[in-house]
Amino acid sequence: MTALMQHSQEQRFATRNEDGTLAVADEVACYQLSLVNVVFLGPPGAGDREWLLVDGGLAWSGPFIRQAARRRFGRNSRPAAILLTHGHFDHVGAVRELADEWDVPIFAHRLEFPYLTGQSPYPPADPTVGGGAMAFLAKLYPRGPYDFRARLQALPEDGSVPFAPDWRWHWTPGHAPGHVSYFRDSDRTLVAGDAFVTLRQESALEVLTQPTHVRRPPAYFTPDWQAAQCSVEDLAHLHPEAVVTGHGLPMFGETLRNQLEDLARHFDEDAIPAHGRYAELPAIMDKDGIRYVPPAVPDHQLRMALALGIGGAALWYMLRRAKRA
Repeated sequence: MTALMQHSQEQRFATRNEDGTLAVADEVACYQLSLVNVVFLGPPGAGDREWLLVDGGLAWSGPFIRQAARRRFGRNSRPAAILLTHGHFDHVGAVRELADEWDVPIFAHRLEFPYLTGQSPYPPADPTVGGGAMAFLAKLYPRGPYDFRARLQALPEDGSVPFAPDWRWHWTPGHAPGHVSYFRDSDRTLVAGDAFVTLRQESALEVLTQPTHVRRPPAYFTPDWQAAQCSVEDLAHLHPEAVVTGHGLPMFGETLRNQLEDLARHFDEDAIPAHGRYAELPAIMDKDGIRYVPPAVPDHQLRMALALGIGGAALWYMLRRAKRA
């Protein structure tokens, strides 16, 4: 039996709950939005202030998250807090709206504060890496900063998670300087954010079709590949039994662990781009935000698109002239 066949036989898939979420583990549910996931921590029907929301989707995600929360927890049930894995635009778009409506604090790693307090944007995206339409469009994605100062609080330095004593946060930088993942030791459930994902996020086709395989963090928004590699290695050492990531379907069991260990083992060859803005030198960031960004590299995709566009326009013009002649 080949390793691929073995993986296929071992693959388990998340079941859909009655509330429309995907079951990840006991009291852990994934709610899929158009391009990104949010996570609910807490049992169905949990009372007011007895559950947590992890991340906040895109700017227009608020009504969908509220509706999903009402279905899962009840019309008048509000979370105790919103936890962030990191502050990229597709993870915090509706956070301020929801936090104000629910009157809750927002928790993040302190190294994310420059991007969540109006102080600094994130480093520029690198649309030259990863291929695919999602990567090509990355130059258009918002970089912040966002301003959540009125509600923002730092995650406790001891690794504990507010209002969730069974969980701990792990610092997993690389995709973002203050990126964190949340882990529950009792059943080895992991909320990984974008430290790694379970599809090739650079590809619009994979975003639509949702094939499931452990992948590197979204390449176009990862400014420190060495840190990203260390984070994947650290998460592989946790031997998770279930994972929900920021993009893609949840994964489970031996298939998850084998693929995550394989990514960690071959990160140099398979994950770090051979060329790109951050392939050799990372962006340097500290508690105040960006300190150094490597120079941009030529965008061959853009050049090709322009060349094809110009060539097509020239061909159209010549054909029209030939018809008139």
